[in-house]
Amino acid sequence: MSKSELMAALEQIAREKNIPVDEILSMIEGAVVSSLRKHVGKNADIRATIDRQSGVFSAVVAKKVVETVVDPELELSAADAQKIKKGAKVGDELVYPAPAADFARIAAQTAKQVLTQRVREVERDKLYEEFKPKEGEVVAGSVHRFVERSIIVDLGKTEGVLPPREQIRRERYNIGSNVRAVILRVDKSQRGPAVVLSRAADLFLQRLMEQEVPEIADKTVEIVRIVRDPGFRAKVIVKSNDPRVDAIGSCVGLRGSRIRSIMNEVAGERIDLIAHAEGVEESLAAALAPAKVSSVQVMDPENRIAEVLVAEEQLALAIGKDGQNVRLAQKLTGWTLEVKAEPAKPAAGPGGADASLATLEGVGPKTLETLVKAGITDAGKLAESTVESLTALSGIGEKTAAKIIANAKAAGKPGT
Repeated sequence: MSKSELMAALEQIAREKNIPVDEILSMIEGAVVSSLRKHVGKNADIRATIDRQSGVFSAVVAKKVVETVVDPELELSAADAQKIKKGAKVGDELVYPAPAADFARIAAQTAKQVLTQRVREVERDKLYEEFKPKEGEVVAGSVHRFVERSIIVDLGKTEGVLPPREQIRRERYNIGSNVRAVILRVDKSQRGPAVVLSRAADLFLQRLMEQEVPEIADKTVEIVRIVRDPGFRAKVIVKSNDPRVDAIGSCVGLRGSRIRSIMNEVAGERIDLIAHAEGVEESLAAALAPAKVSSVQVMDPENRIAEVLVAEEQLALAIGKDGQNVRLAQKLTGWTLEVKAEPAKPAAGPGGADASLATLEGVGPKTLETLVKAGITDAGKLAESTVESLTALSGIGEKTAAKIIANAKAAGKPGT
């Protein structure tokens, strides 16, 4: 190979692989040294160089001249040294060309093979250095092939793998389908950087929201916490750092445009946006959205257990299908939530009277109306009344008063 051919070839490789020419030349020099050692000696001091201007190969062997040779790979007797260089004496370092036949053959056979191998190694290292800082970023690619249940995604310069656990279960892909995912991690491997992708990670949803909602990108609105059941439901606590900005409204966008775009990217995953609250009870109640909570009672603060009461018609919504809603709420807050339907309140009778009074034996419609006007709206208050106070009311006689007071006391404890 002539000088011009060699340097032209090296410069072309350098351009294609984005590797400096000097780095490639150093690789070839190292490869030639390694190959020559197989013929000269594994411990031999061999120095191979390629002239950066002319492109000419040269290789020399260095040995020390000694009286008694102990290591023939590194040492040379004075007599043998004289054959190579007249006047050589003990203590000199003798540098002489490597055997011409060996060098020519090895340089021709090895340079191309090792160059290819080393270029690949450098290319892998450069790809790793390029992709490692991108951990946590969203990238786009296309489905290249399938390996068992994993999806191999073409990212341009390299490939990424989308393992089964990082996929959204309800999604299906075909060869060539476009895919967006977050880079979960980048590891070194024999074949180059192993780029692990995820569409199921909480971080993927967070990055999508940062891209879609400018207020999140500029830190005006902060994502406090995200939990997901990928492809089905997610809960996101958001907090506004500016009292003039509504955190939830910013995420929803005009007519729901922002949140809808995000949901479409995650296979229609339902996203519950929850405003950040400081109090424990308020936080726990908000976490069960979209269900409306009647009350929250902390049962065991040390073990983080709370009882949540909801209206009967809200119970199914609070728990969710297969317990999904309450499970995500517990994961979001770190509390164990015992969700129960609140006790039904007695139905109100005519005029605002309690059912306990309206259904009491001896209390007819007219008597009920009279009692309510007097402020006696439940059986407890009636039980506290006296015969004298009731007979003072229009239409209630002494016998009726005594009877309904007795019935009220029998019905239960007096109210307060």
